[in-house]
Amino acid sequence: MIVRDKPNAWQLFFILKGSIVPTIAPRLAAVTLLSILVVASQEAGLMRFHEIAALPFSLIGIALSIFAGFRNSACYDRWWEGRKIFGQLLIDTRSFARQQMAVRGPGEPAVARRAAFGAIAFAHLLRHHLRAEPPGPEALAALAEAGMPGVAAARNPPNMLLTALTREAAEAVASGSIAAQVFQVLEDSIVSMSAVLAAAERIRNMPVPYTYSLMLHRTAMLFCLLLPFGLAAAAGAWTPLLVLIVSYTFFGLDALGDELENPFGTGQNALPLSALTRGIEIDIREMLGEADLPEPLRPVDFQLR
Repeated sequence: MIVRDKPNAWQLFFILKGSIVPTIAPRLAAVTLLSILVVASQEAGLMRFHEIAALPFSLIGIALSIFAGFRNSACYDRWWEGRKIFGQLLIDTRSFARQQMAVRGPGEPAVARRAAFGAIAFAHLLRHHLRAEPPGPEALAALAEAGMPGVAAARNPPNMLLTALTREAAEAVASGSIAAQVFQVLEDSIVSMSAVLAAAERIRNMPVPYTYSLMLHRTAMLFCLLLPFGLAAAAGAWTPLLVLIVSYTFFGLDALGDELENPFGTGQNALPLSALTRGIEIDIREMLGEADLPEPLRPVDFQLR
């Protein structure tokens, strides 16, 4: 996620980090070059485009703008839902750790500590799972503290970890360490974390329908490639500039939708999952009374990961 101050009027036209321009630059260069060739052919008398009216382009442009707006709205909804999911994860992991320390901390501090680190491990494992990465050092260290290192080898590590946490709580009920009512409270937190996992997997595994995206990609490309032929006669030498501005808008909206569609990726507009899970780890370690806490992640080159 890009984190930077609002640019001033001068910076507005020259900022590249956080801009969609580097992504769409090849397409912008292609349509601008085509526009120059069309205008040069028109001026040299090699081709005439007076017969091509601009009205059809105006109508198609309006329809394309509405279509792109709807798609970007759908993609942004996915991004915002992903942010809400990780907000819920923060609530669930803090609550689970607090419940364990309140219920088992006085008599079994080691058990409460292991369970709290289980919550930390779940947050890190969820991040890696959503990004299709193997568990990283932070996740492995938390799993070791939780006494569940074998979870890392599972196909779905966060789900397997929740299963292990429920099993431990059930064994505590069977041994008389906690009451059945306490087990239900702990299980409610585990079920809520399971719901977070399922909701995040739904977003990751169910993208915007391909045909819907393909139609916008194809229509935007065809519109921008044909636009110079509709403007050459009326706009003359201004055609390349006008085509560049219009193409920047349509190609930019198209590419931005692609980035927002997967909020759990590693692109510049993806959610900062590493920073969010590091924040969860810091909070729970502080709840455990630790003094040597990891530092919060900071933006690097304006990007918070």
